[in-house]
Formats: sequence, C-alpha cells, structure tokens
Amino acid sequence: MTPDDLETRARTRELSTRAAATPRQSPPTRWSRRRGVVAVFAALAVAGLGAAYVGPLGAAAPRAEAAQLDPVSLYATTIADAQSLVAASRADGSLGREAITYSVYMTPKPTPTPTPSASASAGSDSGEAAAEWSPPFVSPDPGTAQAIAYVMVQERGWGDGEFACLVALWNKESGWRVNAYNAGSGAYGIPQSLPGNKMASAGGDWETNPATQIAWGLGYIGGRYGSPCGAWGHSQSSGWY
Repeated sequence: MTPDDLETRARTRELSTRAAATPRQSPPTRWSRRRGVVAVFAALAVAGLGAAYVGPLGAAAPRAEAAQLDPVSLYATTIADAQSLVAASRADGSLGREAITYSVYMTPKPTPTPTPSASASAGSDSGEAAAEWSPPFVSPDPGTAQAIAYVMVQERGWGDGEFACLVALWNKESGWRVNAYNAGSGAYGIPQSLPGNKMASAGGDWETNPATQIAWGLGYIGGRYGSPCGAWGHSQSSGWY
C-alpha cells in the first residue's frame, strides 16, 4: 500500500470513531414542522377574534357612558345651581336663617254676631231663670180684655198667680189685641189661635169679640197645660205654647 492509502484509512477510522462517540440526532420530521405552523396560525386566529370581540364592547362602553351622561332636566339643574349658591353664600356668611324673613297674610274671620235667645228676649239672664220667673199680679182696668179674662180665671178656680201668668203669656203672644195676626203662621186673636177659625167653637163672633177669644183660649190652656202658669213655662222653654 502506498503511503496515501494508509493515510486515507487512518482518517476513515478516526471519523468512524468520532461518529460512534457522538450520539445520533434524529432529523426533525416534516409532521413536526406542520404542527408548529398550525399552532402559529391558531394563535393568530385567536388574537384576531379577541380584537374583533373587544372592539364592539369598547365602542359600546363609551356609548352607554354617554347615554348616562345625557343632559339632566331643567328642574334638577336649577336645584343644583340653587344648592351651589346657598353653599357659597353660607361659606362667606352672606346668607343665613336670620337673613330670610317670611310674611304670611291670612284673611281674618268675621266675628259672629250673637243672636238673642228666647230667654234673653223675655228679659232674663238665663233660660233656667226665665222658666222659674213668675209674673207679678196687676189688677186689670175695668172694661178691658184683661178684666174679662180675670173674671173667667176666677170662675175656673185659678188664683191671682195664674192670672199673672196668663197676662204675661198673652202679652208675649198678641199684646192682648183682638185683631193680632201673624202673617207667617196664620195665628190670630188674643190667644193666637192657629188657625184663627178654631175659635168659632166658642162663638160666631170670634174675629171681633175679646170675650169669645178669651173663653176659647182658657179652654185650650186648661186642656193642654192644666193652667196658665203651665202654658207660660212651656212658652219660656220652647218659644211657643
């Protein structure tokens, strides 16, 4: 062998020894490369979808915020301005409770006019005192209606006290006038018969004769109240008899 052949064999052996000592690395396969490319594309697709989803939400948020920030009503604005003015005024001491005064006008109520009661019209201080008061006896003038009545009262067995009550009663009703007429009720005569023609039972001249009217009146009082003082007491308490 030539020296060149020997040198070539030596190098071949050396290379074979090095190759045996170095671990063999398997070359990357084509499948692994494809998988990496797919992973890259998948990541890009996810990023694109995220941007597309976040985009509308990001645009909607300002819109919602803008919707909440729409102009408030005139009333709310006025209240806010007033509160700001009051706060500023209180801060510098120019406005306080003592600086605000109010004046309220109220229409005065009219004072009611007291109406006289039946007892007051009779000249007494109270209704009870008026009911208990008894008229004094006064002898009637001869020939008058009261003189005729006095005789009839005695014939019925009533005393001077009863006659005094009768005088007070018919003074109040008619003033002892034969032709006394109440246009409101229709009562007529000395005893104020209602209606007046009831006295016809005592006589046909009931319109002009005081004796006929008195006779009918005493019969009415005796049958309804028992005596002239009974009729007078009822008149004082109720205003009529």
